[in-house]
Amino acid sequence: MGRRKQNRKVFENIAVTDAGAKGKSIGHAPDGKVIFINNAVPGDVVHIQTTKKRKAYYEGTATEVITLSRKRTQPQCQHFEVCGGCKWQHMDYKFQLEYKQQEVVNNLTRIGKIALPDITPIAGSDEQYFYRNKMEFGFSDSKWLTLEQIRSDEVIEDRNALGFHIAGMWDKILDIEKCHLQRDPSNAIRNGIKTFATANDMAFYNARNQDGFLRTLMIRTSSTGEVMVLVQFFKEDVKNRELLLDYIKETWPEITSLLYVINSKGNDTIYDQEVICYHGRDHIFEEMEGLQFKINAKSFYQTNSKQAYELYKITRDFAGLTGEELVYDLYTGTGTIAQFVAKKAKKVVGVEAVPDAIIAAKENAKHNNIDNVHFFVGDMKKVFNTEFINTNGLPDVIITDPPRDGMHADVVQQIINIAPKKIVYVSCNSATQARDLALLDDIYTVTKVQPVDMFPQTHHVENVVLLEKR
Repeated sequence: MGRRKQNRKVFENIAVTDAGAKGKSIGHAPDGKVIFINNAVPGDVVHIQTTKKRKAYYEGTATEVITLSRKRTQPQCQHFEVCGGCKWQHMDYKFQLEYKQQEVVNNLTRIGKIALPDITPIAGSDEQYFYRNKMEFGFSDSKWLTLEQIRSDEVIEDRNALGFHIAGMWDKILDIEKCHLQRDPSNAIRNGIKTFATANDMAFYNARNQDGFLRTLMIRTSSTGEVMVLVQFFKEDVKNRELLLDYIKETWPEITSLLYVINSKGNDTIYDQEVICYHGRDHIFEEMEGLQFKINAKSFYQTNSKQAYELYKITRDFAGLTGEELVYDLYTGTGTIAQFVAKKAKKVVGVEAVPDAIIAAKENAKHNNIDNVHFFVGDMKKVFNTEFINTNGLPDVIITDPPRDGMHADVVQQIINIAPKKIVYVSCNSATQARDLALLDDIYTVTKVQPVDMFPQTHHVENVVLLEKR
C-alpha cells in the first residue's frame, strides 16, 4: 500500500483538452503522458490527484477546478458523482453530442481505416432525463456512506438502502432519493417500498453474509402507460411477502404487472429463476407504429423507447426496402427490428442465440398478425451457414445488430460469401463496428453513417452504417 501511495502524484493547473473513452476526459501531465480524468469537462483547468500510473498514461481525479469550462452545466441529480451512473451530467448536452459524434468518427477512421462519406450529424434525444423504461435497484442493510457522513458526528440509525451499486464495489449500495432516469411513478414506488419495508422491520439484504429478505427491485414502464414491478426476495416469508406486495398493489393501482422471485443463489440474476405473477398480467406492452411488443420480466427491449423508434426508422430508411426484398435480421433479439421492417419487405428471417428471445419474437409476430417473418434460434456462427442460406434463400439486405463485441469473424466471412446488395449495421460499440467494416471493405463501400444518442448524460452512443456492394 505504501508503494502504491508513493506512485501517486499531484499535478496542478492541468488543462483538460478532450473527452476520451468510457466517459473520461483527457489532459497531459508535465512529463507528456496522457492523464485520463474521471470527473472533469473538456475546457476545465484542474488540480489532479493520480490514482493509477501506467507506462504510457496516468488515471486521476480532479480535486479542484481552477477554471470552469464553458461546456459545463449544472447537474440535475443530487447523487451525481457519488452514484457514477450518469457521468456526463455536468456537460452541456450539445457538447455531449459533439463528443459522441467525434468518438464515432475517430473509431471508424482510426480503427476501420476506410473511406467514409460525410457523416450525418448525430440524432440527439428529445428527452435528456427520465428516458429509461427499465431500472433495477438493490436492497442493502449497510448503505454506502459519503465522506461527509463518515466525517460528521451524525449517528446514522437507519442503514437500509435501496438504490444502485457503487462502481467497483459489489456489496455497497448507494441509497437513492430521486433518480432522474425513469419517469414517475418510479421514484415514488421505490421510496414507498423502502419506507414501508423499514417501518415493518423487513430485513434488507446483506451481500457479504448472504442473508436478509429483500434483495432487488425492478421497475419497467412503457410508452403505453403500463407499469411492471418485480420484487426479488432472498428467501420465502409468506406473511411479509404478501404484506409488501399487497401494499404495492393497493398504493399504486396503475401497476399492471406485479411479480416476484424467490432467489437464494449466490447472484441476483433472475434469468434462471421462476418469476411468479402476484397481480395483473405477467407482461406489459410496448407499442411502435401500431405494432405491440409483449415484454415480460426477462425480455430485452431497448431501454429508451422513444429513441429506439428513431433508431429503427433510420435502420429501415437505410435498408431502402421496396417490398420485394428478402431481408436477414442477424442478432434479432425479440425481433423488434425484424417486425418493424416487415411491412416493407417480401420476407424477413431473424436469427438469435437466446431461445427465450425467439419465443417472444414468434409470439409478438403472431400477436401483430405478421406472417412474413420467420425466426430461428442458435449460435450465430454455427446457424448462419451454407445450409441455412440454401434453405431460406440469398438475402438482398442484411440488417445486423450485434452485441458490444461485434460480429464473430466467421459471421463476417459468411456475409462476404453471400454478398448481399446492402448491409445495415447497427452498433452500440463503434470500435468493434469499425473492425468489422474493415473486414468488409474489399467488397463494400460505406455510403451512410448516422450516430444516434440513446443514453443522454452518458458517453454511450449507437451508430448505424449502410454498406453497399462495390
